[in-house]
Amino acid sequence: MDLSTLIGIIAGFGVLGLAIFTRPGAMFFVNIEAMLIVIGGTIAATFVNYPLSDVLGVMKVVKNAFQQRIEAVDKIIERMVELSRKTRVEGLLSLEKELPSLENEFLKKGIQLMVDGTDADMLRDILTTELSCLEERHSTGQGVFKTMGTFAPAFGMAGTLIGLIQMLQQLQDPTKIGSGMATALVTTFYGVLMANLIFLPLAGKLKERSIQEVFTKQLIIEGICAIQAGDNPRLIRDKLVMFLAPAIRKTIAED
Repeated sequence: MDLSTLIGIIAGFGVLGLAIFTRPGAMFFVNIEAMLIVIGGTIAATFVNYPLSDVLGVMKVVKNAFQQRIEAVDKIIERMVELSRKTRVEGLLSLEKELPSLENEFLKKGIQLMVDGTDADMLRDILTTELSCLEERHSTGQGVFKTMGTFAPAFGMAGTLIGLIQMLQQLQDPTKIGSGMATALVTTFYGVLMANLIFLPLAGKLKERSIQEVFTKQLIIEGICAIQAGDNPRLIRDKLVMFLAPAIRKTIAED
């Protein structure tokens, strides 16, 4: 569980709730009609903007924002260095025995292709294509939330206009103007809240998760290609460590 996502959402609603419910008139902010306009309108517009499968599939993607799945890059590098040592001593086919112990599915697939005798260029093309498809899938999930973050304030404004129109119909009763204006503006508040505390932050977190996963897989591709080329284990480590920030490189032990 990634606590930062959960803490951020809870803290955001907590701060707003504290600001609202510690003052008189807090119940003006609870408006079912406004919620229906913003949430329902945003979902409806998203269905128009994206295929049904993409919108429904976003629920599978959103869990990535709440899961801590950052792989230890140093462990992956060390694992590939171990595999390169084994290859130099026992040959590529010896790596087949290591497949069951590999937890990273992308690394396992690359090693399997290498053991099967896949040409070096073909192997890189296969893994790179899979990585590109992964980025495309992630981009779709991010795009759905960015789109919802765009539509929510717009439907909030639409709800406000509806409220103002209804209020103007009651100008003959000045006592209702204040409450009518407050009700109308609540819809805009909901739209801004949903966009900036839920939809856009989730899109940003998914983008960050995608960058981390793509980075790890790019490192794996380079490591697998280096093992297949028969590079020296120390050279492989040095090559892969170059992917990391200088501060992180120092934490990776040398032979």
